[in-house]
Amino acid sequence: MRARSRSALLLGGSLVLTAACATSDEWAEWQKHPAHFASGHHLFFSVRNREGTAPQVSRSDVEAARSETWWGKVVTVTPEQIFRD
Repeated sequence: MRARSRSALLLGGSLVLTAACATSDEWAEWQKHPAHFASGHHLFFSVRNREGTAPQVSRSDVEAARSETWWGKVVTVTPEQIFRD
C-alpha cells in the first residue's frame, strides 16, 4: 500500500513538473533535435538573450542562426538594432 501511494505521488509530481516546464509544442520541437542547442554559439546567444531582457543581436549571430539552423523561440529585432561585431 505504501509503495503504491509513493509511486502515485512520484508520478503525479513528475507530471506536474513536466507540464510546468514546457508546452506540448515546445516538447515536439525539442524532440526533433539531438541537443538543446545547435552549437556553442547558439547556447551563448540564448544565455545572452534571456526572456525579459533587451535583445543583443550581432551580424554574426544572424549568420550563424541561418547556417546552423537554430531552433527555439525567435528573437526579433529591427535591422537598426543589429550591431556589428
